[in-house]
Amino acid sequence: MTRWLSLVVVLAAASAHASPPTSAEEDVGRFMAEKRLVDRLEEARHIMGERVTERANHMAHRASELVVTAMGFLGVPYRRGGSSVDGGGFDCSGFVKAIYEQAAGFVLPRRANEQAAATQKIDKRELQPGDLVFFNTLRRTFSHVGIYVGDNKFIHSPKPGAQVRVEDMTVSYWASRFDGARRVVHRQEPVAPTTP
Repeated sequence: MTRWLSLVVVLAAASAHASPPTSAEEDVGRFMAEKRLVDRLEEARHIMGERVTERANHMAHRASELVVTAMGFLGVPYRRGGSSVDGGGFDCSGFVKAIYEQAAGFVLPRRANEQAAATQKIDKRELQPGDLVFFNTLRRTFSHVGIYVGDNKFIHSPKPGAQVRVEDMTVSYWASRFDGARRVVHRQEPVAPTTP
């Protein structure tokens, strides 16, 4: 783009010296019209806009699939070390790992603190559905994880004797233990999504 602009200025200046006195704006305009530069720039801008929109649509679709898949497991019991319905239930990180594998085809590490280390840190204000939220529930960082579903809510497998459920992050218990937000990026190893 800078190279084109430099070329336009040089050619405009050269034509200004070679032809009768006209304004530089007229020379640049005429040159750009002859070379269809305006059309090309507009076309490039349109293509870039489509790519950005396509990417945003893809991300929104993936996030909604994650949330819908996660909601399908509401009521499944907590099971320490569990990572499947067939295995009797989920613990928090097993739930997150299973949802990401089934809905997005990404393999996340097994433990909550490893999931935090393997994902991209984001500000709480940037949270989008499908992002991970971490809490300090055992007096150590990243000891609990859930999946953000929007509107300050997250879905998780909370504790022994409980079931997969949606909770409000603004409730004092969760707000005081919030440990950070993370986003899963495409560097995780993709796998073929499984069917529930």
